[in-house]
Amino acid sequence: MHDGPFQLLCATILSAQCTDARVNMVTPALFERFPDPASMADAPDGELEDLIRSTGFFNNKAKSLRGAGAGIRDRFHGQVPDTMADLITLPGVARKTAGVVLGVTWGKAEGVVVDTHVKRIAHLLGLTKQTDPNKVERDLMEILPDSEWIAFSHRVILHGRAVCVARRPKCAECVLNALCPSAH
Repeated sequence: MHDGPFQLLCATILSAQCTDARVNMVTPALFERFPDPASMADAPDGELEDLIRSTGFFNNKAKSLRGAGAGIRDRFHGQVPDTMADLITLPGVARKTAGVVLGVTWGKAEGVVVDTHVKRIAHLLGLTKQTDPNKVERDLMEILPDSEWIAFSHRVILHGRAVCVARRPKCAECVLNALCPSAH
Protein backbone atom coordinates (compact mmCIF):
# COMPACT_ATOMS: atom_id res chain seq x y z
CA MET A 1 0.00 0.00 0.00
CA HIS A 2 1.43 3.33 -1.04
CA ASP A 3 0.54 6.90 -1.73
CA GLY A 4 2.65 8.33 -4.51
CA PRO A 5 6.02 7.56 -6.06
CA PHE A 6 8.13 7.98 -2.91
CA GLN A 7 6.10 5.52 -0.89
CA LEU A 8 6.01 3.07 -3.82
CA LEU A 9 9.79 3.34 -4.14
CA CYS A 10 10.26 2.63 -0.43
CA ALA A 11 7.76 -0.26 -0.44
CA THR A 12 9.51 -1.80 -3.44
CA ILE A 13 12.90 -1.51 -1.71
CA LEU A 14 11.37 -3.26 1.31
CA SER A 15 9.89 -6.03 -0.86
CA ALA A 16 13.25 -7.69 -1.52
CA GLN A 17 13.15 -11.20 -0.04
CA CYS A 18 9.85 -10.33 1.64
CA THR A 19 6.15 -10.84 0.97
CA ASP A 20 3.87 -8.04 -0.14
CA ALA A 21 1.65 -8.84 2.85
CA ARG A 22 4.53 -8.18 5.24
CA VAL A 23 5.48 -4.94 3.46
CA ASN A 24 1.85 -3.81 3.68
CA MET A 25 1.87 -4.47 7.43
CA VAL A 26 5.04 -2.39 7.94
CA THR A 27 4.48 0.59 5.67
CA PRO A 28 1.61 2.42 7.44
CA ALA A 29 3.70 3.07 10.56
CA LEU A 30 6.81 3.70 8.45
CA PHE A 31 5.15 6.37 6.32
CA GLU A 32 3.37 7.93 9.27
CA ARG A 33 6.75 8.49 10.92
CA PHE A 34 8.80 9.19 7.75
CA PRO A 35 6.37 10.50 5.09
CA ASP A 36 8.84 12.12 2.68
CA PRO A 37 12.40 11.83 1.38
CA ALA A 38 13.87 14.38 3.80
CA SER A 39 12.44 12.72 6.90
CA MET A 40 13.52 9.28 5.65
CA ALA A 41 17.04 10.57 4.96
CA ASP A 42 17.29 11.93 8.49
CA ALA A 43 15.72 8.93 10.24
CA PRO A 44 17.46 8.40 13.58
CA ASP A 45 19.66 5.32 13.87
CA GLY A 46 17.67 2.41 15.24
CA GLU A 47 14.21 3.90 14.77
CA LEU A 48 13.94 3.12 11.05
CA GLU A 49 15.47 -0.32 11.60
CA ASP A 50 12.91 -1.11 14.32
CA LEU A 51 10.01 -0.15 12.05
CA ILE A 52 11.17 -2.40 9.18
CA ARG A 53 12.79 -5.23 11.18
CA SER A 54 10.17 -7.82 10.23
CA THR A 55 10.88 -7.40 6.49
CA GLY A 56 14.28 -9.06 6.88
CA PHE A 57 17.68 -7.64 5.95
CA PHE A 58 16.52 -4.54 7.82
CA ASN A 59 19.98 -2.99 8.26
CA ASN A 60 20.67 -3.00 4.52
CA LYS A 61 17.14 -1.88 3.71
CA ALA A 62 17.36 0.98 6.23
CA LYS A 63 20.63 2.09 4.67
CA SER A 64 18.99 2.02 1.22
CA LEU A 65 15.91 3.92 2.41
CA ARG A 66 18.02 6.62 4.06
CA GLY A 67 20.26 6.85 1.00
CA ALA A 68 17.35 6.99 -1.43
CA GLY A 69 15.68 9.68 0.69
CA ALA A 70 18.90 11.71 0.77
CA GLY A 71 19.45 11.30 -2.96
CA ILE A 72 15.93 12.42 -3.77
CA ARG A 73 16.19 15.35 -1.37
CA ASP A 74 19.67 16.48 -2.40
CA ARG A 75 19.90 15.69 -6.11
CA PHE A 76 16.29 15.68 -7.30
CA HIS A 77 14.80 18.58 -5.30
CA GLY A 78 12.61 16.27 -3.21
CA GLN A 79 10.93 14.65 -6.24
CA VAL A 80 11.28 10.99 -7.18
CA PRO A 81 12.98 10.99 -10.60
CA ASP A 82 10.97 9.71 -13.53
CA THR A 83 13.69 8.06 -15.62
CA MET A 84 15.43 4.73 -15.29
CA ALA A 85 18.83 6.42 -15.58
CA ASP A 86 18.15 8.68 -12.60
CA LEU A 87 16.30 6.15 -10.45
CA ILE A 88 19.08 3.56 -10.58
CA THR A 89 21.52 6.11 -9.15
CA LEU A 90 19.64 5.92 -5.84
CA PRO A 91 20.84 3.47 -3.17
CA GLY A 92 18.80 0.26 -3.12
CA VAL A 93 17.29 0.91 -6.56
CA ALA A 94 18.10 -1.43 -9.42
CA ARG A 95 16.20 -2.01 -12.67
CA LYS A 96 13.36 -3.99 -11.07
CA THR A 97 12.56 -1.32 -8.48
CA ALA A 98 12.96 1.48 -11.00
CA GLY A 99 10.73 -0.36 -13.48
CA VAL A 100 7.99 -0.81 -10.89
CA VAL A 101 8.04 2.89 -9.98
CA LEU A 102 8.13 4.04 -13.61
CA GLY A 103 5.36 1.69 -14.72
CA VAL A 104 2.96 2.11 -11.82
CA THR A 105 3.48 5.84 -11.23
CA TRP A 106 3.96 7.25 -14.72
CA GLY A 107 2.98 4.42 -17.06
CA LYS A 108 6.50 4.46 -18.49
CA ALA A 109 7.93 1.23 -19.83
CA GLU A 110 11.71 1.39 -19.90
CA GLY A 111 11.99 -2.36 -19.52
CA VAL A 112 10.20 -5.46 -18.25
CA VAL A 113 10.07 -5.87 -14.49
CA VAL A 114 11.62 -9.26 -13.71
CA ASP A 115 10.90 -10.53 -10.23
CA THR A 116 11.10 -14.14 -9.07
CA HIS A 117 7.68 -14.98 -10.59
CA VAL A 118 8.47 -13.43 -13.97
CA LYS A 119 11.88 -15.07 -14.10
CA ARG A 120 10.53 -18.50 -13.16
CA ILE A 121 7.48 -18.45 -15.41
CA ALA A 122 9.31 -17.00 -18.42
CA HIS A 123 11.73 -19.91 -18.11
CA LEU A 124 8.92 -22.48 -17.71
CA LEU A 125 7.15 -21.10 -20.80
CA GLY A 126 10.35 -21.32 -22.82
CA LEU A 127 10.52 -17.55 -23.33
CA THR A 128 14.12 -17.51 -22.10
CA LYS A 129 16.88 -19.87 -21.12
CA GLN A 130 18.63 -17.21 -19.06
CA THR A 131 18.80 -17.17 -15.28
CA ASP A 132 20.21 -13.67 -14.73
CA PRO A 133 17.26 -11.23 -14.33
CA ASN A 134 18.88 -8.63 -16.60
CA LYS A 135 19.31 -11.21 -19.37
CA VAL A 136 15.76 -12.49 -18.84
CA GLU A 137 14.58 -8.89 -19.18
CA ARG A 138 16.49 -8.45 -22.45
CA ASP A 139 15.01 -11.66 -23.86
CA LEU A 140 11.48 -10.59 -22.91
CA MET A 141 12.01 -7.10 -24.35
CA GLU A 142 12.98 -8.69 -27.67
CA ILE A 143 9.82 -10.78 -27.96
CA LEU A 144 7.21 -8.47 -26.41
CA PRO A 145 6.01 -5.21 -27.90
CA ASP A 146 7.00 -2.35 -25.59
CA SER A 147 3.32 -1.47 -25.19
CA GLU A 148 2.95 -4.76 -23.25
CA TRP A 149 6.00 -4.55 -20.98
CA ILE A 150 4.20 -3.13 -17.94
CA ALA A 151 1.05 -5.26 -18.20
CA PHE A 152 3.03 -8.44 -18.95
CA SER A 153 4.90 -8.27 -15.66
CA HIS A 154 1.72 -7.61 -13.67
CA ARG A 155 -0.10 -10.49 -15.35
CA VAL A 156 2.75 -12.95 -14.87
CA ILE A 157 3.21 -11.98 -11.22
CA LEU A 158 -0.51 -12.52 -10.54
CA HIS A 159 -0.40 -15.81 -12.46
CA GLY A 160 2.59 -16.92 -10.39
CA ARG A 161 0.79 -16.15 -7.14
CA ALA A 162 -2.54 -17.72 -8.07
CA VAL A 163 -1.91 -20.56 -10.56
CA CYS A 164 1.72 -21.26 -11.37
CA VAL A 165 2.71 -21.41 -7.73
CA ALA A 166 6.34 -22.45 -7.35
CA ARG A 167 5.78 -25.27 -4.85
CA ARG A 168 2.44 -26.52 -6.18
CA PRO A 169 1.67 -25.39 -9.73
CA LYS A 170 -1.95 -25.90 -10.76
CA CYS A 171 -1.18 -27.00 -14.32
CA ALA A 172 -4.60 -28.61 -14.79
CA GLU A 173 -6.26 -25.23 -14.13
CA CYS A 174 -3.79 -23.17 -16.16
CA VAL A 175 -5.03 -21.39 -19.28
CA LEU A 176 -1.49 -21.66 -20.66
CA ASN A 177 -1.32 -25.42 -20.16
CA ALA A 178 -1.43 -26.28 -23.87
CA LEU A 179 1.33 -23.76 -24.65
CA CYS A 180 3.61 -24.50 -21.69
CA PRO A 181 6.46 -26.92 -22.37
CA SER A 182 6.80 -27.47 -18.60
CA ALA A 183 3.18 -28.52 -18.05
CA HIS A 184 3.66 -32.03 -19.35
